[in-house]
Amino acid sequence: MKFVKPDFSNSIVNISATFAEFLGCPNAHPTLPVLQNELKKDHKNIVFLLLDGLGIHPIDVNLSDDSFLKRNIRQTLTSVFPATTANATTSILTDMTPMEHGWFGWCLYFEELGRVVDLYPEENSFTGEPIEKGYVKKVLPAPPFYKKAVSGHQIDLIVPTYWHGDEENRRNFQTCDEMFGMIAEACQRKGKQFIYAYFPEPDTTMHEYGVSSEEARRTIQALNDAAESLFSGLSDTLLVVAADHGQVDIGEEIDLYRDTELTSLLEWPQYLEPRAAAFKVKQGYRERFEKLFQEKYGEDFVLMETEQLIRENYFGGNVPKHAALLGDFIAIGKTDKMLRLHERGHHFKGHHTSLTEEEMLVPLILVGKK
Repeated sequence: MKFVKPDFSNSIVNISATFAEFLGCPNAHPTLPVLQNELKKDHKNIVFLLLDGLGIHPIDVNLSDDSFLKRNIRQTLTSVFPATTANATTSILTDMTPMEHGWFGWCLYFEELGRVVDLYPEENSFTGEPIEKGYVKKVLPAPPFYKKAVSGHQIDLIVPTYWHGDEENRRNFQTCDEMFGMIAEACQRKGKQFIYAYFPEPDTTMHEYGVSSEEARRTIQALNDAAESLFSGLSDTLLVVAADHGQVDIGEEIDLYRDTELTSLLEWPQYLEPRAAAFKVKQGYRERFEKLFQEKYGEDFVLMETEQLIRENYFGGNVPKHAALLGDFIAIGKTDKMLRLHERGHHFKGHHTSLTEEEMLVPLILVGKK
């Protein structure tokens, strides 16, 4: 599989940078001219719909060329690395690169706590034990960029019921129909609207059944049809659809946590993501760790020094603000295999987080009418 490096002048971060500039918010990142040009048309409603996992690869596998979403792709962007929801949606929500916000993956090791923590549920990754409520956002604050908007737009956040942020004008839905109904309702209000809606599909379905499954095809086609139906009923609206990352079908899971020969060389337990696993190695054992990992897993994973990845700008940011969270090495999946990092790790038929084209490339879909 071919690797794609994050391009922080043509990435999901730059979608938010463009919106931030449009709304009058502070912004330190390049904007996207194709989106800027559409925003200049001064639509009453700006709808930004983020469909989790709907990268270029899942679209190509599951939608025809004349489908609503595929035919309106205006540009291909890169995700961030690791190409995963915690990292990517935080980048979009904050208009920050991963190095700037620090939400690099599903789980991180916090030295202060001495444990690996699943960021969203705030629990010990290995035991399920809860940690201090609010700890993650306390040490890794992630304020939405649109909170500083001065353009006069009414701003709405439309998200699933499990989203427990403190954002104003947040509306929670339980079903796809509810989400699209809320978007349509918001667009009917008087005055200019900026609507950010996030939907956790098709990522959830692809995790369970795989990218090329019939279940994924039905889910993605249903989302395509719902988006087209929504747009057909609106006026004076710019609809922007994007994804946080793509996915690949998983052919094999490797229970890395069972490899005590390798894990005994670690200062911290293995963590981060199944196709982008991070390792903090005990002092004096780096050479032994590299050799052993290469012998056992080198056919399926590229082991790279974290310092090199930071130096080559895989995480963005001018200052390595959160570099300590990334350990010494990151193993990046190059085939269809994934690592289970602990016994509680889920089983997946589809996954992401690596640097492959299938996981990194996402669409910028633009369709507007006055």
